[in-house]
Amino acid sequence: MPVPPDAFMPGERATTERLRAPALSGVRRLSALETVRARIALAVDLGLLAPGERLPASDRIARALDVGEITVRRALVSLCEDGLLERRRGRNGGTLVAEHPSRRAVKGMDAYRSAAADVHRLIDHRLTLECGIAHLASRNAGEAAVAALDDLVAEMDRAPNWAEFHGCDERFHLAVAAATGAPTAVEPYGAVLRELYRYYLPYPLETLRRSNEEHRALVEAIRRRDAAAADIAHDHVVQLHRTMFVGLTRDA
Repeated sequence: MPVPPDAFMPGERATTERLRAPALSGVRRLSALETVRARIALAVDLGLLAPGERLPASDRIARALDVGEITVRRALVSLCEDGLLERRRGRNGGTLVAEHPSRRAVKGMDAYRSAAADVHRLIDHRLTLECGIAHLASRNAGEAAVAALDDLVAEMDRAPNWAEFHGCDERFHLAVAAATGAPTAVEPYGAVLRELYRYYLPYPLETLRRSNEEHRALVEAIRRRDAAAADIAHDHVVQLHRTMFVGLTRDA
């Protein structure tokens, strides 16, 4: 049923239009190849990927960044040509961050850097949804749902690299939403996650493992049917403003 034009207060209308508006306009103008190049280059520039660090296999990167594997392979080859990455042969070979990576600007990096307002708007939107989802999950989650969350936390503990951790992380948060017993909560929450993950950068595994301790605490609160689950979810998402999108500051 259409919403009548006078159904919104002025502030509500503005909020609704912001949430409907296409996010990440600068990023959206980049090709898939440019987004992969920019995200890896920005992670190197910010020190999230260290010199000599081996990148995951191209199929893992493709899943983490939601692009095709051929696109990832082309991006890695071109970044090697740019001097940002290097290829090594042998048992310990693969694609690694160059020991002295080039500081040449890569197209698209500025689009990510300049989109801080969009990032933080999406984080705030996620925060609103996630607190409600955690509260409902703590009231409604059954034993099977909690066991599935335990399995995902354990899988993240075992993840060998940022790409595989990222995939588990997404499944974990969608599983929490599903555990609410409110199927209509999953779709809007998933849409916000997908928008936010357009900004996802490779992160050091030790940073991701620390975030998994917050996942574990959330599952324990859900298991106890503890309303503190909403507070844990709140603190987990608030950290994104300070850590997960490091380099994209509010003042950018």
